Amino acid sequence: MTSTLLIHEGERFLLDCAEGTQRQILQSGLGFKDLRRIFLTHGHLDHILGLGGIASTFGRWEQISSMEIFGGRWALDRVRDLMKVVLRSKEVDIDIQFVEVKPGRLIEKKNLTIDAFSVLHRGSGCFGYVFQEKTRRPFLVEEAEKLGVPAGPERKRLVAGEAITLANGRVVHPGEVLGPPVRGTKFVYVGDIARVDEVFEPARDADALVMEATYLAEDTQIARKFGHITAAESATCAREANVSKLYLTHISRRYSGGAIAAEARAIFPNTIVANDLDRAIVRRLAESE
Repeated sequence: MTSTLLIHEGERFLLDCAEGTQRQILQSGLGFKDLRRIFLTHGHLDHILGLGGIASTFGRWEQISSMEIFGGRWALDRVRDLMKVVLRSKEVDIDIQFVEVKPGRLIEKKNLTIDAFSVLHRGSGCFGYVFQEKTRRPFLVEEAEKLGVPAGPERKRLVAGEAITLANGRVVHPGEVLGPPVRGTKFVYVGDIARVDEVFEPARDADALVMEATYLAEDTQIARKFGHITAAESATCAREANVSKLYLTHISRRYSGGAIAAEARAIFPNTIVANDLDRAIVRRLAESE
């Protein structure tokens, strides 16, 4: 059962919502605070059935009165049908916004963009998501102090790209107190897919890629029949896209995590097979790391 909770600067995003997601969030101790946006990779039941419990809880909890569900048209149609049951009685009162996903920019915030890209699985409207922090230039405190730039709004203006004039009349330009551009952290999430071609470019240079590994290579024909890929194919995608770390999910119960890890690490060593309630910090590595 697949569901991932992403927390960025205190804001929470839920990626897929399988049966039992509410229980797992409670089990994790992370809670529901500020969890208002849910992104669905596609509309299969094992990725959406948990939405009923989540909506029911939110509808009874005064702190969260609305939620946004992002997904392809087919996925949203199935979720609407599910919500007709959940919201039938007046016990549950919550405003649900259904946002149909198209490839491209979905959300742009001060330090984060969220984009969707199309993938192939079974059914229409299947997507992967790219969470990208914006490029920034670090503020060089020592240089600012050498130039006599006081702490406060002057430094904020320099960070925003504005030149300032000091009390002594000297003009200080942003380039004098800002370091070289540093690309922000990039996190890519992919649900069920039948091939990896569409993932290469969106996942390029990602700091973390979450991807399915339902089957081993020995069962490639079965994978094709059901629109999935193998651990080897996920690892090859990570290698070709030059990602820093690969997290594998959606593992068939016929395999052990060790077998999946062995196949993937033979191709891409920096692979982790995710277990329930695992936590990871995703960050941009320095060039020297």
